Amino acid sequence: MELTKELSAESIDFMKEKHILSDIAQETKNTPGYGTLSEAELMRKVEAILLERIQKGEKRAYFQLGLFYYEQNLFDKARLYFEQSCEFDYQSLYMLGVLLYDGSGGKANTKLAVEHLKKIALSSSHQAKHLKHAAQYNIGRAYFQGYGERQSDSEAEKWWLLAADDGSPKGSVKAQTSLGLFYSRDDAKDLKKAFFWHSEACGNGSLESQGSLGVMYEYGVGVQKDTDNAYLCLKEASDRGNVYAMGNLCAHYYKRKLYTKAADLASRVSQLSDIELITKETDCLPNYIKKGIALACFYYARCLNEGHGIKADVEEAKKFYSREKNIENLVHQVRMRNVCTTCSALIWTGEGVYVSVTPQILESREHTIAN
Repeated sequence: MELTKELSAESIDFMKEKHILSDIAQETKNTPGYGTLSEAELMRKVEAILLERIQKGEKRAYFQLGLFYYEQNLFDKARLYFEQSCEFDYQSLYMLGVLLYDGSGGKANTKLAVEHLKKIALSSSHQAKHLKHAAQYNIGRAYFQGYGERQSDSEAEKWWLLAADDGSPKGSVKAQTSLGLFYSRDDAKDLKKAFFWHSEACGNGSLESQGSLGVMYEYGVGVQKDTDNAYLCLKEASDRGNVYAMGNLCAHYYKRKLYTKAADLASRVSQLSDIELITKETDCLPNYIKKGIALACFYYARCLNEGHGIKADVEEAKKFYSREKNIENLVHQVRMRNVCTTCSALIWTGEGVYVSVTPQILESREHTIAN
């Protein structure tokens, strides 16, 4: 797996503040006469309480109200209260930076977003300490994507290494995963480093990295080939919702002639279509979700075509061979640069079939598409 520029922001679970909001809601519900409030009515009561606290001069309530709106996807209102409190609350400054960068709740301003994030990353304040690694990751993201800062792989790597904190569970897990993907790229290839960072991230809970490790073990990329560990990583990542791992698990089953398992899993994964929802639920990269679905379509079609693990149905196989959309999305969005150098990929031939091709052929194919 290689790194694409569709990286999402590092999210922080503000548990303390969320508990406060939850306590306010519970206390309101326990108040005589309020026990039968609907969810919407209860939210309005919580909102009124926080607004009253702000009027009384409670500075902390600004961030709490902003977070309250943010959790309900009311980004314009959240942004307003983060803006009003960013001068005295680092948490508000961080959230404002994220909203400005992504253009949520208003016009994007990536340059100002990065300035806010750097203020946190470079701060010696104790109040900013729990935000520093997330801020460092997002600054690295800005350099890698070239938004708010001039694009620089070296600066991205520098900030991600700071954020990753030597693989500590307290570091940015997204930075650890990003480094694993970063070192898989052709222009920064160090597969042993890629394996190291995916291992660290996986140990800290990264679903993306767990799927990546499964592929690395499967093909002996950056580590000695180990089909047992490949299966363990791919199976657990699949069970947790990693669609790319599911697609590769289909391939794992098929190549070992476990056709019934391959056909069953591939039939289910090939029906997936809501990439945005899956991305939101799993925090996995959209292009790899598409790849997983494409792999599943391919192996389900092979099972149907050859009668492996399922009753043969050539006409039905053609339908899955013809699901060009997912592959074409990959071709146009990532231009076939995300393929692991030792793995094959599937390409639509334009003649009703997919073929398995090597990275060398892909390179030629990419040049043809680009021109």
